[in-house]
Amino acid sequence: MPHFSYKKLILLLVGMILLVALISFTLRDRQNATLPEQFIKDSVGLAQSIVAKPANYITGIFDDINSLLNTYEENQRLKMRLEDFAVLQAEVNTLKSENERLRELLERENSLRDYDPIRATVIARNPDQWEEKIIINKGSSHGIKPNMAVMTTKGLIGKISVVTPFTSEVELLYTNNPNYRVSAMVQSEKEVAFGLIEGYDEERNELILKRIDSSLEIKEGEKVVTSGLGGIFPKGILIGEITEVTTEDFGLTKMAYIKPSANFSMLEEVLIAKRSVTVIDGSDGDGTNADLTNNTGIPGEGEEE
Repeated sequence: MPHFSYKKLILLLVGMILLVALISFTLRDRQNATLPEQFIKDSVGLAQSIVAKPANYITGIFDDINSLLNTYEENQRLKMRLEDFAVLQAEVNTLKSENERLRELLERENSLRDYDPIRATVIARNPDQWEEKIIINKGSSHGIKPNMAVMTTKGLIGKISVVTPFTSEVELLYTNNPNYRVSAMVQSEKEVAFGLIEGYDEERNELILKRIDSSLEIKEGEKVVTSGLGGIFPKGILIGEITEVTTEDFGLTKMAYIKPSANFSMLEEVLIAKRSVTVIDGSDGDGTNADLTNNTGIPGEGEEE
């Protein structure tokens, strides 16, 4: 049997006692760490800080890239929604404008008591005669006839000149036709002044009202409407506003420049005044159309002197 050394046993017991004492000393509540603990903790903390800095930097780079990608995707989604909103806003504005035009057309229809108004849309315009003629999408099959008055919600623009089964040509007030006349009257505060719209001034881009009685007083800013005396245009349709008054024929008559109330460069929806009543000649009562001369001493609409 081998001889066991008592010295080794004693050393083993002493070591175990010291280890237990060291463990007990380490586990108790202390405010200050021992030198070995401080050394170990400082060494571990330094190593962790050295490893953590580049690791956090790399992690931050990946986070920034991920945020950038998310921001780009969100920006694309917002841009698409913004484009959809712009399209929707354009549609809303178009519908709003169209609704306002139709509402004004309806109000104008209600004001034409002795006429059946027919709605029409401008479908063509000759560039060579842009200010003189337009083509609309209503013709003889819709009851359209030559010389019917044509207007917008703002005022008179012309009359039907040529009719086909499904389209019609409108001769505007800006025409160069010397025989084109519109019997009109000035809505003066004191008295009514009659005259004829005969042509327009190209430089001023305004209509010319001629043959006004020189004894009548008319002023700038007064409204000019159709008189209804010529038998073509209904009475009371707004033509425009007087901008200047001069004299003609050696002072025997007056002449006025009129700014049209209708916008001739933007014509989309129009109304045609279809006569719904027959004017009876009071002299014989035969049911024929009356001789629609006026009491102003001047030719009527479309009449030769």
